[in-house]
Amino acid sequence: MTKLAINSAADMQAFGSALAQSAQPHDLLLLKGDLGAGKTTMTQGFGRELGIRRPVKSPTFTLVREYREGRMPLFHMDFYRLEGDDLASIDLNDYLSEEGVVIIEWPQVIQADLPSDFLELVLTRVDDSWDSTKRLLELRPHGQRAEAWAKQASDLYQAQK
Repeated sequence: MTKLAINSAADMQAFGSALAQSAQPHDLLLLKGDLGAGKTTMTQGFGRELGIRRPVKSPTFTLVREYREGRMPLFHMDFYRLEGDDLASIDLNDYLSEEGVVIIEWPQVIQADLPSDFLELVLTRVDDSWDSTKRLLELRPHGQRAEAWAKQASDLYQAQK
């Protein structure tokens, strides 16, 4: 497990960019953290690095946002409001089999049904100030590909600082 200090929204997006630079098709990224922890901010940097030109927005109310432009597709999901049979309306296996990256915010409700190789990021606020952008980012890789991805992204991010 690797821990990184993130001091601003720009740093969070820079880390997202580093993740995207080292991403490969079929990568799965799980984002955990309280509301406002920076999950979507990180995904914005990821999307921009892939070459997505339109704004990357939170999929909280739509469950899934698809971005099929750039270097590879990005499927951004948010299961915070997932209820009952909502997951049945999403063919997660189809998304995971596409030549893109799947990023899931609030994956706790479906984590048992996911593949065993994924990178989990846990974002934690460093202080309780409502306007603070300081975060602690924990990279928790599960599987060989996730181990390599976490190391590459961490090395890239630290080299850019």
